[in-house]
Amino acid sequence: MFTLVSRSVRQAAAVAAVLAASAVLAVTATKAAPISSSAPDPAQAGHADKAPLIQQAAGEGSGLFPLITRDKNGRLFDYEPKGTGGFAARFDLGGGYADATALTQANISANLTGTDLYAVIDGMLYYTAERGNDTKVLGGGWDAYNLLVSVDNMGGTAHPDLLARDKDGALWLYQGKADGTLAARVRAGTGGWNGMDELTGRGDYTGDGKADLVARSTTGTLYLYPGTGNATADAVVGTRVTVAAPSGTAWKDYTALVSVGDNDGDGKSDLIGVDSAGALWLFKGTGKSSAPFAARTQIGTGGWTAYNLLF
Repeated sequence: MFTLVSRSVRQAAAVAAVLAASAVLAVTATKAAPISSSAPDPAQAGHADKAPLIQQAAGEGSGLFPLITRDKNGRLFDYEPKGTGGFAARFDLGGGYADATALTQANISANLTGTDLYAVIDGMLYYTAERGNDTKVLGGGWDAYNLLVSVDNMGGTAHPDLLARDKDGALWLYQGKADGTLAARVRAGTGGWNGMDELTGRGDYTGDGKADLVARSTTGTLYLYPGTGNATADAVVGTRVTVAAPSGTAWKDYTALVSVGDNDGDGKSDLIGVDSAGALWLFKGTGKSSAPFAARTQIGTGGWTAYNLLF
């Protein structure tokens, strides 16, 4: 959508795209009927298409939050949680996101209940609230990062934060504010984070009331990094814990891992995985750092590998 036009026009188009998606998210929040789409729904049917995972992102909190996906054509879809595990039929949020190098959601607006979007396009970071009437350009230079996630309030303020990984493998915390803008960055971790192919999480996995970070190494090992609740340089997360895969599965077998908080409504944050066959699995949270996830439960049939981003 943006490749043959000038930077300023691309930025204007990006604003329009984010606003369009935000408008549809506001409709979904009122439980309107799903918007029809010519593309089949991966929750209902299988796909042969498979695109590489570009980014992994998640929002914050331990409540019920939607899962947002992007297909290979840059189209976004919203899956609202059923509240007992799994998702309802998808809503079409519109296209224009093929050139977004990072997308993440965060519930900042509407008294911490909105499904808001951050998007990086052409190195510019954009923010829009679910029911907002404008999109904010938060600044340039975000192409210095190769991963952007939001995993809740990690710095001890009232609003969710962003974590950004730079190309040298350092991890940075940007504390969020009530208007969607960000405070100056604080280093959350020194080099080495490029050894992870997944960074995700949405809320508390250890039961201590603090948001945690989940990471998978390129060799397939899953780690839980407990949050400290402090925006202190190199001390945003504590000592990592290796997470054993539940019986009958291996973390390396999943093409994507993402969290949208407490998907099954039991008050504990969960983890969701897409396997190589395109099925969707729920790992229910236990609230215990020694074994944070229970045995998997299938919540979606084949077709989820049609998406190159879930957040």
